[in-house]
Amino acid sequence: SAEAAKLKMSILGLKKKQPKTFKVKVITMDAEMEFSCEVKWKGKDLFDLVCRTIGLRETWFFGLRYTVKDTHAWLKPDKRVLDQEVPKDSPITFHFLAKFFPEKVEEELVQEITQHLFFLQVKKQILDEEIFCSPEASVLLASYAVQAKYGDYDPNFHKPGFLAQDELLPKRVLMQYQMTPEMWEEKITAWYAEHRNIARDEAEMEYLKIAQDLDMYGVSYFPITQNKRDKELLLGVDAQGLHIYSPNSKLNPNKSFPWSGIRNISYSEKEFTIKPLDKKKDVFKFYSSQLRVNKLILQLCIGNHDLFMRRRKVDSIEVQQMKAQAKEEKARKKMERQILAREKQMREDAERAKEEMERRLFQLQDEARMANEALLRSEETADLLAEKAQIAEEEAKLLAHKAAEAEQERQRLEVTALKTKEEHRLMEQKMREAEQLAVKLVEQSERRSKEADHLKQDLNEAKDAERRAKQKLLEITKTTYPLIAAYSSPPPPSGPENMEMQLEMATSHRLDFKDPDMKRLSMEIERERLEYMEKSKHLQDQLKELKSEIESLKLEESMREQEKSSLQCDAFTRACNPTMSSTYPCTKRFGIKC
Repeated sequence: SAEAAKLKMSILGLKKKQPKTFKVKVITMDAEMEFSCEVKWKGKDLFDLVCRTIGLRETWFFGLRYTVKDTHAWLKPDKRVLDQEVPKDSPITFHFLAKFFPEKVEEELVQEITQHLFFLQVKKQILDEEIFCSPEASVLLASYAVQAKYGDYDPNFHKPGFLAQDELLPKRVLMQYQMTPEMWEEKITAWYAEHRNIARDEAEMEYLKIAQDLDMYGVSYFPITQNKRDKELLLGVDAQGLHIYSPNSKLNPNKSFPWSGIRNISYSEKEFTIKPLDKKKDVFKFYSSQLRVNKLILQLCIGNHDLFMRRRKVDSIEVQQMKAQAKEEKARKKMERQILAREKQMREDAERAKEEMERRLFQLQDEARMANEALLRSEETADLLAEKAQIAEEEAKLLAHKAAEAEQERQRLEVTALKTKEEHRLMEQKMREAEQLAVKLVEQSERRSKEADHLKQDLNEAKDAERRAKQKLLEITKTTYPLIAAYSSPPPPSGPENMEMQLEMATSHRLDFKDPDMKRLSMEIERERLEYMEKSKHLQDQLKELKSEIESLKLEESMREQEKSSLQCDAFTRACNPTMSSTYPCTKRFGIKC
């Protein structure tokens, strides 16, 4: 008995040491939450806690899913959590997901949180290729996803590459075409730019409205066989009914059983039986190898059938209140969006007006700055002009002084020019007199030449007369010589030589007779020749003196002209710039060669 009492006390102690709570981790599509649950809690208690935490009221679409032995299972609401086949980890991990899908999302999904959770789950299924989507539809869905995340497209803010970190398209679509990420982003952005003024909940609803028309939307697939020895098939369960697919085709079912045409579904261990509402149709049976999968199929069939029947009935008071509240909430949000849009427009207008005013202010500031700079430049220019005026006045005085000096120099040059003119006139008169003298000398020379010619003619005539006289004397000598010889001397020897000697003697006598006249004539001729030569030499000397005087006058005139030009150049140079030297070249400015 003592041992029994000790054992009982130890059992009671163990019961007291057992924890009364356990940790649970719930993962939604956009958050993770941890809860401390009581041991006695059922699945419904945990599910309601999660729904209250996230503010979800449309609870009939969702459930808590967990993984056991590589198979997904849903937490049963009417059974204790720890009594189910949940993982023994701490904390126990559950995924809060949509278990059932609506037929028409726009009519059935009332709350914004419900729409958001469906949007995130369907988007993940499309990206994970659990739902097949064509490339065109994928790009359109991606544009709505971008609109829901980033709001209205703004080219100033959404620069190329802003979608580089976002997963928007299935890998199958990316691999199907040889396009770069930049090209895909350009296509998505082109659609995204057209979704302006669409709110986040509206963009998510548009996403779901497109996704619900996809063939694999909301369908849960399970491997089955029609007979135990037949090839495998796929069973699809969705909001419309049951569908039988080939293993390689999940898009087009081989056979479908809508919920409106099913009278009963039952299963016994691994065998399922579908009884059509029309009794004339055959009962369809199929087999599933796993008991856990069979229970899951049955749960999905019961849940989808209940929702199908519920949609065909009048909404409950709770649903009606939810829809009314949702309608009011949408109207309020619409009004808020309109007010926000107006405020945004007004703010944009105000910002544009502010930018315009700032631009105008900057423009006025620039104009003021430019005017101030112009004023400063004007003041500097005025100072410079005043200084230049003073310099110009001083230069004017200097130029007046230079002008007076130039005037005096001009008068001196005029006087010099007058003197030069007088000298030039005298020189011309002398030249004319010299020319007249030269003419006279030429005339005298010609007259003397004529006289010389007459004298030469007379001389020639005298020579002719002399020759005739000699001839005549010779003849007389021949007649008188014998008489003279007889009285004076013996006769000379005969012969030619004696004859010449006789002729020379006679001639000498004749020449002696004529010699005084000839000498006188020769002396006159020689005297006249000498006089002519002296006069010619005197005339040449006078001409040389006249030429030298003319050359000296020309040289003096040239020097005066150079001096006058130099003075004029100096005067004009000082008129150009008094500060410059007189050697400044004025040729280009005044045309004066200094």
